[in-house]
Amino acid sequence: MIQDIMHRIFLGNTIEAYAWFLGIALLGLIFKRLLSKSLAYLGYKLLNRHASPIGYTKFDALVEKPLGIFILLITFYLAFDRLEFPNNWNLVPTEKFGLRMILFDGFQIAIIFSLTWTFLRLIDFFALILMYKASLTESKADDQLVSFIKEALKVILIILSVFFILGAIFKLNIASLIAGLGIGGLAIALAAKESLENLLGSFTIFLDKPFTIGDIIKVGTIEGTVEHIGFRSTRIRTVEKTYLTVPNKKMVDSELDNLSLRLQRRVKFNISLLYETRIEQFKGIVADIQAYIDNHPQINTVENVVRLHHFADSGIEIMIVYFVNSKDNDICLNVRQEVNYQIMEIVHKHGSDFAYPTTTVLMKKPVE
Repeated sequence: MIQDIMHRIFLGNTIEAYAWFLGIALLGLIFKRLLSKSLAYLGYKLLNRHASPIGYTKFDALVEKPLGIFILLITFYLAFDRLEFPNNWNLVPTEKFGLRMILFDGFQIAIIFSLTWTFLRLIDFFALILMYKASLTESKADDQLVSFIKEALKVILIILSVFFILGAIFKLNIASLIAGLGIGGLAIALAAKESLENLLGSFTIFLDKPFTIGDIIKVGTIEGTVEHIGFRSTRIRTVEKTYLTVPNKKMVDSELDNLSLRLQRRVKFNISLLYETRIEQFKGIVADIQAYIDNHPQINTVENVVRLHHFADSGIEIMIVYFVNSKDNDICLNVRQEVNYQIMEIVHKHGSDFAYPTTTVLMKKPVE
């Protein structure tokens, strides 16, 4: 009785075939996570000698999802392989354009996509290993090299995958296609002008090394720390803690100031004192400020300048210039605060005070 039911035909397939289809599909869905984790664990064991500083958790997080999709695709292929299209549909074979070709080619593209995704994640993991080793060295150039190689390998892998799909699935002649690109190369170059300029900019950054990852730079009005250098753009964490993406073309065309390479921080400002201040008071104030700055342990003792500089509208200005012996901004701010406090004490000690914007109106007495 059961055998008769199982051999009944519905839409060109027996009930038994449908049962096999459901069973394989359910098994795949149930054990997909287990199988993907098992494959990830085996892959990690093969790399354990070099991958131990990063750990299995990171490796599993990277490859589990693409491996799960690959296993799911294989499962559904085995499940659908138990079924056949009804003969009365009169479908053409997979060699000719039709439903069979669309489904079969779509499945192959999905398989290649999942494998490409897996290898891209493997590249990310190898990059983490290399970044860890690069972090053990003092040079920042190797950090930049790792990031550059990672993106280059990803681009090459994607291009190879596209060519493989075009050649193996769509049966295109790759050699003729590449030759044809030479004819349309000018049009492509014009269409991708900015992308090519950014790519050349990335090579310029890599070869000339005007900055590396971790440097504090200023490009135009943009100032921040370099966190990533890619093929197309450089990403900067600004002083406002925003994450800014700048095209590499702008990075090499604009004037770039690498603030991390400076030896000192320059401080320049003016203070304005009252016009009622006597010349002896000015001389004492200038001399005391100069002496304090010259003797400060964190200020350069050679290039400091304190001069009576300008007769302004509201007061007489003293120009103060000094260099802090540190490129750390926090240290510079602390030193500047100490100097400002001392300037206030010196000015008040000599009996003067700071000027502020004032306006004097003289009223002429009308003639009787």
